[in-house]
Amino acid sequence: MAIALAPAALERARRFLAASPDALGLRFGVTKTGCSGWGYVVDIAREEQPGDAISEHEGVRIYVDAQSQPIVDGTEIDFAQKGLSQEFVFRNPNAAAACGCGESFTTDPTK
Repeated sequence: MAIALAPAALERARRFLAASPDALGLRFGVTKTGCSGWGYVVDIAREEQPGDAISEHEGVRIYVDAQSQPIVDGTEIDFAQKGLSQEFVFRNPNAAAACGCGESFTTDPTK
């Protein structure tokens, strides 16, 4: 399991985690949503769950649940600011297509 944080996402994650002393790291995964099928979820991990895969990037631990692991393996998380908007950006080699609004994505079912 490999999840990478681009420099801007790493800085943002460190600020989030510093503000939450009980945080173990980031929780990253997917949930069923939108018209394409999967949406990303990023939150603070406060406890390890059974089946979690844990990767570490420059001291930041990233916890991924068992269902999400094959869908997000190899993803690079970045953080972008455009005007007043701020958002995490995901470069996922497993994503085959995204919906028009950008809320969700699908994977190739043959892989």
